[in-house]
Amino acid sequence: MDIKNKFLKVLAEKYPTRQAACREIINLNAILNLPKGTEHFMSDLHGEYEAFYHIVNNCSGVIREKIRYLFDDKLSELEQQELCTLIYYPKEKLQLLENQKALSDDWYRMTLYQLIEIAKLLSSKYTRSKVRKAMPADFSYIIDELLHVQKDEDDNQVHYHLKIMDTILMIHNGDEFLIALADLIKRLAVDHLHIIGDIYDRGTSADKIMDLLMAHHSIDIQWGNHDVLWMGAACGNPVCAAQVIQSNLKYQNPSILENEYGICLRELVIFAQKTYRESDPMKASFQAMTVILFKLEGSLLKDHPEYGMADRLLLEYINPDMGDFSKDGKTYNMRQTDFPTLDESNPYQLTLKEDEIMENLRLDFLHSSRLKEHMTFLYEKGSVYKVYNQNLLYHGCVPLDDQGNFDIIELYGKKYKGKDYFDYVDSMIRKAWNGNKNAIDFMWFLWGSIKSPLTGRRIRTFERTWLLDSTAWDEEKNPYYSFYKDEKTCNMILRDFGLYSDQSHIINGHTPVRAKDGELPIRANGKLIVIDGGFCRRYHDTTGIAGYTLIYNSHGLRLKAHQPFESVQKAITENLDIDSDSVIVEEEKQRVMVKDTDIGQQIQEDLNDLTELLKLY
Repeated sequence: MDIKNKFLKVLAEKYPTRQAACREIINLNAILNLPKGTEHFMSDLHGEYEAFYHIVNNCSGVIREKIRYLFDDKLSELEQQELCTLIYYPKEKLQLLENQKALSDDWYRMTLYQLIEIAKLLSSKYTRSKVRKAMPADFSYIIDELLHVQKDEDDNQVHYHLKIMDTILMIHNGDEFLIALADLIKRLAVDHLHIIGDIYDRGTSADKIMDLLMAHHSIDIQWGNHDVLWMGAACGNPVCAAQVIQSNLKYQNPSILENEYGICLRELVIFAQKTYRESDPMKASFQAMTVILFKLEGSLLKDHPEYGMADRLLLEYINPDMGDFSKDGKTYNMRQTDFPTLDESNPYQLTLKEDEIMENLRLDFLHSSRLKEHMTFLYEKGSVYKVYNQNLLYHGCVPLDDQGNFDIIELYGKKYKGKDYFDYVDSMIRKAWNGNKNAIDFMWFLWGSIKSPLTGRRIRTFERTWLLDSTAWDEEKNPYYSFYKDEKTCNMILRDFGLYSDQSHIINGHTPVRAKDGELPIRANGKLIVIDGGFCRRYHDTTGIAGYTLIYNSHGLRLKAHQPFESVQKAITENLDIDSDSVIVEEEKQRVMVKDTDIGQQIQEDLNDLTELLKLY
């Protein structure tokens, strides 16, 4: 028996009769002709939990648009805002309304019917089976009935559904039912979420973002350089661990390390206070960790000359007595002049105490159960890049040379470029999680190299931390960031990843778009879209906005530019939403259906197999 017949025999076990195969063919053909689900793209979250939580809840304004569509001539602007907030934060808003004595049976009845109308609208692009699976289990039967009420001559179903609603209110189950409907609406508004990297660092609550992502129904993640830094630390790379600690001390955010992930800084703080002149414990700890970081970085780079990062060996150019830094004929004044542990004859050697502290911290990263849980999720849902519905998603860059061609990267005796290089990097990141020593070391290269597809610039942590002259801070970027504005370059990249459609795009994060200076996120005649608009609060002054997100539904691509978010508390008490401007990137001439998607291709393959099986019957 050949392979084809063996496969059909297995398929026949699932569809044992001709009618069973016919039923599935009818079902799959119907699914192919439904509109595609909405995809939601976000990037560079950088620990900004509240803003992220709100944008996930409001689906980048999609829910507000649906409410306007349904109720613009029935509800005032304030009433629409109240309904939006109720959907975003149902538990909290209900508690507030209860405290204000604003809840009544009439309010519940009116509001529940409004929510059912919204859920009906959003469910129209899905099969009834998929909607049923999305429903909260405790209310699935009731919601299913209410979503599919049919008018008849005697209004029998209408009376039946009125009785359902009356009973819900009579037994005081309105809150629970309302919360279930709000959750279903948010679930139906976005079919799939893409995170284009950099969940971690700068903001205070990356761990809470990870908890939210782990609860999401459908998600993929493209790793950013900050994510890989944490992944490297969790794999046991001491340089990555030192950089994570140094960065969180810099941004005055040690709580995520100590309170959320159990990384104990006590030994470091005691050592820093005894060793450095700085009186503030956190500032002294930052100084101590910065020295440890550059010692570890130098030792690692000496072990791996293949990284081509010898220019980062900088401790040897410090003159502790003069308090300055001299290299290539230039001398710079330094912000820090206190170097009690620096041995000029062997500047990259840790002292015994520094080594002991760093090893204990490294083990804390390795043994943190909460960190392991989050990193395991990042590995399971993440990758260096993703090809999804004819779009190419990655965080950083495709390394190019000065002529705009794919740069050839040589590592461990082999040469890589373009997609092959991305695949190699992806495999090394996964090997690191499995304990491969070279791969664990390689995580630092991915954080700091101009040839890293996650970074694409020369990280100058040393200069930015210690040198007063800002002219030394400039971080040279990979040529990609000059050529990616060119449509020809973007088409070259897309084709290397197997994408030839005119509707294909590169969706990129990593580099904040300076909207206030007139910089545009849409580049290369629409072939590339940068959605890092400064989600992180620290970038708002630089970008002028609070981040971009992207919506791709059956009608096309829409870019959303968001204004700063104040707080969840204000959103609940004052019905404040994030103001968002919408720009159509690409409007489809014909509505995109499931048959036009990756899932549609898989369904078509299943249909072909079932058609072959039908012939046997």
